[in-house]
Amino acid sequence: MSITMKIAVLGATGQTGQYLVTQALNQGHSVTAIVRNPGKLTVQHEKLKVVEGNIFSEDSLKPYFQGQDAIISCLGFPPSYITGVTGYTLSMRAVVNAMRQAQVNRVITMTSWYTDPTSVTQSSYFIRFVLLPLIRSVLTNMFEMEHFLKETQDVIWTIVRPPGLKNLPATANEFLTHEGYFVPNSSGLPVGNAIGRGDVARFMLSILNSDNWFNKAVAISTKNE
Repeated sequence: MSITMKIAVLGATGQTGQYLVTQALNQGHSVTAIVRNPGKLTVQHEKLKVVEGNIFSEDSLKPYFQGQDAIISCLGFPPSYITGVTGYTLSMRAVVNAMRQAQVNRVITMTSWYTDPTSVTQSSYFIRFVLLPLIRSVLTNMFEMEHFLKETQDVIWTIVRPPGLKNLPATANEFLTHEGYFVPNSSGLPVGNAIGRGDVARFMLSILNSDNWFNKAVAISTKNE
């Protein structure tokens, strides 16, 4: 029997976040969605509480974290070629500080395959030389956030690294996982290059009650994608 939990969700109005909120409610979890614009989240449910908060302010987050069993972040930030991206690190620092004050010790967040620039040598020409340079500012800040969490000793974190995201609902396909920067096949080459956002949400919720990925970063994909 699955255990229902109280979850605070960041990025709930984003495409992955909306899948996650809906799935969490369907599984019986109680969800507090902390959003910038409450009107953007159209889901209604007796176990859903939508609140306005500042993801960069620990003082704003703390009251909504109190009493929660876990924090899940589906936050995403666009590339910035001039100033660089800072949203991942700034928000996660606020999240961790608010968790400490609210005495919550479990956080799950998502980044991406290839956050380490040295991990792309087995990827295709298009990914290495066309796609990744376009989003390198995002991947760089994701990598910095990952390093921050790995240095955080008093919080149980899991970093979920999906490949390219498709706006598709969850499937029942088996997950492929690897503690690294992508999921390799038996030859060491990447398995696939995309996954549905609904499946990313499904995986993040599936590890809530499991210690398999405590304080680890896991790359994911699915079979028969």
